[in-house]
Amino acid sequence: MPSPLSFPPHSSVRGCPLVTCGPCSVTEYGPREGISYAGSGAGTGGCWLQHPTPFFLSELSVPLAVPYLDEPPTPLHFYRDWVCPNKPCIIRNALQHWPALQKWSLPYLRWGLPWVGLGVVLWASGRGLNVHSSRATVGSTEVSVAVTPDGYADAVRGDRFVMPAERRLPLSCVLDVLEGQAQHQGVLYVQKQCSNLPTELPQLLPDVEPHVPWASEALGKMPDAVNFWLGEAAAVTSLHKDHYENLYCVVSGEKHFLLHPPSDRPFIPYELYTPATYQLTEEGSFTLVDEEAMEKVPWIPLDPLAPDLAQYPSYSQAQALRCTVRAGEMLYLPALWFHHVQQSHGCIAVNFWYDMEYDLKYSYFQLLDSLTKASGLD
Repeated sequence: MPSPLSFPPHSSVRGCPLVTCGPCSVTEYGPREGISYAGSGAGTGGCWLQHPTPFFLSELSVPLAVPYLDEPPTPLHFYRDWVCPNKPCIIRNALQHWPALQKWSLPYLRWGLPWVGLGVVLWASGRGLNVHSSRATVGSTEVSVAVTPDGYADAVRGDRFVMPAERRLPLSCVLDVLEGQAQHQGVLYVQKQCSNLPTELPQLLPDVEPHVPWASEALGKMPDAVNFWLGEAAAVTSLHKDHYENLYCVVSGEKHFLLHPPSDRPFIPYELYTPATYQLTEEGSFTLVDEEAMEKVPWIPLDPLAPDLAQYPSYSQAQALRCTVRAGEMLYLPALWFHHVQQSHGCIAVNFWYDMEYDLKYSYFQLLDSLTKASGLD
C-alpha cells in the first residue's frame, strides 16, 4: 500500500512534482499548489522526511511541519485532505471578511460601540439570539476570568491537578491589567470554554461568523462551542488533548502552539492526580483547596518546553511540531492532537469546537492508549 504522503507514478494529482530522497530512495510528491510548509527544510524541494526521523511518520500521515493554505479549502478538500488523515494546517485569508479583524483591539473591547436597534443573530445552535439596544459598553460587561499565581490553569502542580480560581470581573478590569493601568494578584486569562462568546459577550457577535461554513458543511454539524480568549503573555495552556475538531482563529496578536500527533501517545506520560482549585484570599494570596468529591484526574505532568528526560526518557522519542498562528490566520487542530499553547500579551482569539466523530481514528487511539498503559510506558 502506498504511503499516505506518496502517490504511484501514474497519479493524475496536479501541482505535485515528484521528489526523490537520496538517503532512502523514497519518491514522494512535493507540496501541492497553494500549500506552503513551515519549518526548516520544508517546501524546499528536499525530502519531507528529515533524517534520521523514521519513515513510519509518513506512513502515519504525520507532517513534520504544519502546512499553510493560502485560502480556505472547499468542504470536500478540507474533509479529504485534512480531517480524514487527521492533519493540522494553518489557513490564511480565512477571516478577512470578519469585522473583528479590523475592529478588535484593547481600546475597542473597552469602549466598543453601542448596540443599535433590535436584531437577531443566528448563532451556532441554529437558534436566534436577540440583540437588544443598549448604551452599555463592552468593557462594562462582566466575564468569567481564570486567575492563577503562575499563569498555568488546569495543570499539574506538585501532586495535584490544579484548576484556576474563577472571578467575575468587568472586562475593563482585565483590560486595565493588560494595558498596565492597574495590577491584579496573579495572572488573568479570559478562557471560559463553555461558549463564552455568545453567553458572556453577545455584543461582539456581529463582528464574527457564528460558525465556519466550509467546516460545518464538511463535518456535517454546527460547532458545540464558540469561545473567546484574552489574556496575559504569562497565561499558558498545559499539554493536553481534546475530543474536538478545533478551528482556532487569532484576531489580534499571536498564539504559539507546540503539537504532538496522537501517535506520540506512547511517549507522553499520564498520571492520576487529586483535583484541587486555587482560591484567592482577601489578602491577595492563593490557597489550594482539594475537590474531595471529584475523582482523580489523569493529566500530563511533563512540561514540553523543559522536559525532565531523566524522569520521562520516552519523551525524547516524541516528534513535536511548533507553529505560530498570527492575526488573521486560522489553525485547524484535529481532534486528539496534544497541544501546549502560549501567546503574545493581550492576544485576542476565537475558536470553534466541533465534536469529533467517534470512528476508526478514535478506536485506533483508544487501542494505542490501552497498549501504552498495558506495556507500562506510562
